[in-house]
Amino acid sequence: MSNLPRPRRAAKAPGTAQADIQPAAPTKSAQSQPAQSQPAPPASSAQPPASPARAAASSPPAAGGDKLAQLDVLKAEVAACTLCEELASTRTQTVFGVGNPNARLCFFGEAPGADEDRVGEPFVGRAGQLLDKIIEACKLRREDVYICNVLRCRPPGNRTPSGDEVTNCRRHFERQLALVQPEFVCCLGTVAAQALLDTTETIGRLRKKFFERGGMRIICTYHPAYLLRNPAAKRDVWDDMKLLMAEMGVTL
Repeated sequence: MSNLPRPRRAAKAPGTAQADIQPAAPTKSAQSQPAQSQPAPPASSAQPPASPARAAASSPPAAGGDKLAQLDVLKAEVAACTLCEELASTRTQTVFGVGNPNARLCFFGEAPGADEDRVGEPFVGRAGQLLDKIIEACKLRREDVYICNVLRCRPPGNRTPSGDEVTNCRRHFERQLALVQPEFVCCLGTVAAQALLDTTETIGRLRKKFFERGGMRIICTYHPAYLLRNPAAKRDVWDDMKLLMAEMGVTL
């Protein structure tokens, strides 16, 4: 039996995500001050309000050091990594991560493929195009979320990552997730789910529930590449996304 984190029961979906963008009530001291007349700002300076789904997609920047600078440092370390000799000798480049570094939601995949190895960005091939459609169906955009993989190098022939390769890359993806600090992580496929949860359970048994680890709420579903081979499983993934969006407070 694997050492699996205790699953967390999904919360009921709120009626609306609008509360995420409501202004805070004024403080007592602010209420006691007489109103001061202020010149009205030019009409051109007004900004349209964010949609509830997109407002729910991002968290305020974390206090402390410069997150982007720290991610850049880690990215450079990843680019220089040669722990996996075979991967280091066959890769075109490393594939770090992409998206909003303050995102509440991170999609966590397996490893780069041929397209990702060529471009240097995760999920840009056919599986990535399907992931984009899944994200859009959740009323989000690719730039609203963060996307990364267990491995940063393409395994030759797109083979399944070995246990040693996952171990070598663990220091990288754990630091990356610690910097981004997503509230939610959606593991895409068996390799991602088993790596992040440190378990040997199958993806089928890991679905339909939440796990907590390192302050993150984790849900697991099938990899988009699997859906390309098994279109009937798209319904299962959509059920998982509805569960995830309900937990995030996004009304679909």
